[in-house]
Amino acid sequence: MLAGGRWSQGTGQDAFTMTDPATGEPLGVVAVSTPADVAAAVAAACDAAPGWAATPAADRGAALHAAARAVEERMDELAALVTAEMGKPSGDALGGVEAGIGTLRQYAELGPLHGGRSLQGGWRAADFLVREPRGVAAVITPWNDPVAIACGLIGAALATGNTVVHKPSERTPHTGAMLAELLDACLPDGVLNMVTGDGETGEALAGHPDTDVVAHVGSTAAGRRVAELALRTGARTLLENGGCDPLIVDRDVDPEWAAGQAALGCFANAGQICTSVERVYVHEAVADPFLEALTERARGLRTGPGADVTTELGPLVDERHRTHVHQQVEKAIADGARALTGARIPDGPGAFYPATVLAGCADHMAIMAEEVFGPVAPVRTVASFDHALDAARRSRHGLAATVLTRDMAHAQAAWRTLNVGTVKINAVFGGAPGGAAEPRLGSGRGFGYGPELLDEMTKVKAVHVQTDVP
Repeated sequence: MLAGGRWSQGTGQDAFTMTDPATGEPLGVVAVSTPADVAAAVAAACDAAPGWAATPAADRGAALHAAARAVEERMDELAALVTAEMGKPSGDALGGVEAGIGTLRQYAELGPLHGGRSLQGGWRAADFLVREPRGVAAVITPWNDPVAIACGLIGAALATGNTVVHKPSERTPHTGAMLAELLDACLPDGVLNMVTGDGETGEALAGHPDTDVVAHVGSTAAGRRVAELALRTGARTLLENGGCDPLIVDRDVDPEWAAGQAALGCFANAGQICTSVERVYVHEAVADPFLEALTERARGLRTGPGADVTTELGPLVDERHRTHVHQQVEKAIADGARALTGARIPDGPGAFYPATVLAGCADHMAIMAEEVFGPVAPVRTVASFDHALDAARRSRHGLAATVLTRDMAHAQAAWRTLNVGTVKINAVFGGAPGGAAEPRLGSGRGFGYGPELLDEMTKVKAVHVQTDVP
């Protein structure tokens, strides 16, 4: 753990062993932070908060620029740690680190420009709204993109004058520790602190009475628990929970191209992306060639360890998660789905799972309503675009959705109708820099990136100054 600029093993005796998801070999032993350790980290953040809040915004931005340079100098090592801990192919892991560096630089530039606004009051008065840091930010991040997500939340918190206690996922603790080491070297003691552990450590942090904002990216169940704990303390919550993102394939698109988009959306990072495609609705006019092409692409993916530069499909993060994914697939088959490829646990070491295509899926199946977070493409054939749109919008999740169509009236109807934070037309991934999205329904609340995240990390104070004193 890191508290007040000092690294230690903490006060507890518990620890857990990390294993390589590609080989099952041990990677190292990680100490578990106790509630006392969490309290010490929060106390250090509280002590550092007044000084960091009073630091000129330009100086905070300069510190973030220095942190970005420090991460860039060690980016290959950091990316290798991501691959070793969660199995992500090396190119994707490096891309995640590069995204994190870019985000630190973005907030280094935006932070000094972030401010309030003046009001039109009386001639002998001044009225304005100022933005102030909330105080101590608890940042709880996931394992699937551990550098990019952490840099975004930590960067926005620091740029606006907050201090931070970070808890990286217990599945990527070495990555979190290395990132903390690099950032901490560019910051005053106590501005960034870190604890390690599982959900119990996260609960101790999210529920600590001295945290002022809790930012969490993870599962829906964990997000709900974080919200419950923060409600007791009054902390502001920023939550990106799970999603069950739909993909609609209209009748007028090339089925080969659409299959390529579906494969990217379902199988990239072994399906372990917050905005992975989790369910596919394909028009019956193109269903057969689409399914044939998608199945061929799934079978053709090069599977192997993430450290191999030729790997296209790496392992899942661990065997526990693989078991969870396979159970969801088995249940779908028991409910009537047909496996066109995949759907089996392979022999050999590691947590590998094949790209799986399920045809004949129906909306009553759990696999069409719940997040799988694995390389699985559940496909339902529909009779019309309207049927697809109606099915896609019936969800308790509201993270993102994709529509592939040449009909701009259909595209317009989709982005108007779908109750999600992000709608993508004719591309499963992508978007301009600086974009922001707000999850809806069970997928969370608050902006998790973009300039709007700076607003989330600050609170507004109204000031009235009367100048004519008798």
